[in-house]
Amino acid sequence: MAKAVGWTLVIVPVLAAFFGPLLVGPVRSESAPLLPPDASHLLGTDVLGRDVLSLALTGGGSVLALAGTALALSYVVGVPLALGAVGQPHRWIDRALTRSLDLVLAMPGLLVLMVLAATGRRTAAALIIAVVVLQLPAVVRLVRGAALTAGRRGAVEAMRMQGESWWRIHFGYIGRSALAPIAVDAGSRLSLVLYLIASANFLGLGLDPGTTDWAVLVERNREALFLQPCAVLVPAGLLVALCTGTNLVVDQHIATRRSTHHRSRIPRHGETVRADSM
Repeated sequence: MAKAVGWTLVIVPVLAAFFGPLLVGPVRSESAPLLPPDASHLLGTDVLGRDVLSLALTGGGSVLALAGTALALSYVVGVPLALGAVGQPHRWIDRALTRSLDLVLAMPGLLVLMVLAATGRRTAAALIIAVVVLQLPAVVRLVRGAALTAGRRGAVEAMRMQGESWWRIHFGYIGRSALAPIAVDAGSRLSLVLYLIASANFLGLGLDPGTTDWAVLVERNREALFLQPCAVLVPAGLLVALCTGTNLVVDQHIATRRSTHHRSRIPRHGETVRADSM
């Protein structure tokens, strides 16, 4: 049940983001602002007189592009960085990396975005880089902890004794062992990335205030929440559905894998347990 709900919550915003623009085309201000739902506008209009349903169908592409790119780059940079720091023999490199990232971790995300906005660098690329830098310390800490746990296993020592290469041990076996916690973290971290992007859009960093973006729509129409609730609740609901659905799907996938792995290790009737599996 939870798996079906999770996939439904993910598929609806994704389909709206990818196929919505093909259904409604460009969105323009053609009516009075803050009209209630009627036959012409099923969800009413926003503060600029644009149809809310059309905005909901066209506002997801930029959110998915910015959040997906920032989230992917966080792991593309953070995972090799953490695995390389743990696997190298010089402990001072690992400590220096950890202490440096602690400084970044202490910086408030909104303050960093406000400083970046004050510098005049209000491009999407600057927003993505800022979000990646803010997420990097947590990603490195997570992967580092998982790598240290996996590195103490007997299989790692056996691979060293067999002459396996450093790359195969740390980026193959240990990196593969960290995939489960990385997947769980990515599901929850998507909410943080979306929050930062929405906050940045409110500050005018990355996207123009007139952009048909879900996060921009929430901030643009928030003062009219009680006059025209659909203009705020519909895009906000799509963002919440995307975050919640992603978490549910990832959690169910991890639970299924663990259950399958546990059943595979239970000996069947008449079988003996191998010594290396205990």
